[in-house]
Amino acid sequence: MAERLQKLIAAAGLASRRQAETWIRSGRVRVNGDVAVLGARADLQHDDVRVDGQRLCRERLAYWILHKPRGVLTATRDPHAGRGERQTVMDLLPEAARSFRLYPVGRLDVDSEGLVLLTNDGNATQALLHPSLGTEKEYRVTVRGRVGNETARRLRRGPLLEDGPMAPCQVGPRHFDRRRETTTFVLVLHEGRKRQIRRACAQLGHPVQRLLRTRMGPLRLGSLASGRARPLTLREQRALLAHARRRRPEAQGPHP
Repeated sequence: MAERLQKLIAAAGLASRRQAETWIRSGRVRVNGDVAVLGARADLQHDDVRVDGQRLCRERLAYWILHKPRGVLTATRDPHAGRGERQTVMDLLPEAARSFRLYPVGRLDVDSEGLVLLTNDGNATQALLHPSLGTEKEYRVTVRGRVGNETARRLRRGPLLEDGPMAPCQVGPRHFDRRRETTTFVLVLHEGRKRQIRRACAQLGHPVQRLLRTRMGPLRLGSLASGRARPLTLREQRALLAHARRRRPEAQGPHP
């Protein structure tokens, strides 16, 4: 069955759909010898699709969950390696995962910890990341000082950040540690802007001391130790793929 080229490229584990669209626009993709155009379709059983001269074929899909420690980059490589290479999530994967062209889904900044999904499934990636599809992400947040009711209410409503208002979120019960002078609570977001939790809490007068992502859609970090990775169980894979099917753009209808 013929499918859009960007979907085929993502399914092969080469890039996200958005990145694949950029490759098509720049002339890096050919179908049966002709330079492809955005919107073109192909069937890998019958068509010769090449990216930078390399023939496209479907790769077996793989899904790994990693507990990212603080100080590790959520990236396939350090973009500033010339200044002294830093450790990335790819460095923490065991040999069994390195036979696949995995890439991390979404961002988790270098100072944050917790759940990172690594996969070569572009459809699942799009379902988890697309801002219009509302995938929940859950964090355990520890901030400086005592968070009062009014501050929690303002956080739930979404404070105004420099790049626009933060979407409303869920704030769980707050636990104040008198000895450390910190408050810990669970925060659930439906968007994923750069360092938004840290920026929002700092704006409200409570700088983040620790930020741990514990859930992403149907996937939970559970008891996975920091720095360790494991493949998703069959049950987790099924839950993730069901989540992706429910949240793919075609199932949601057109968006402006």
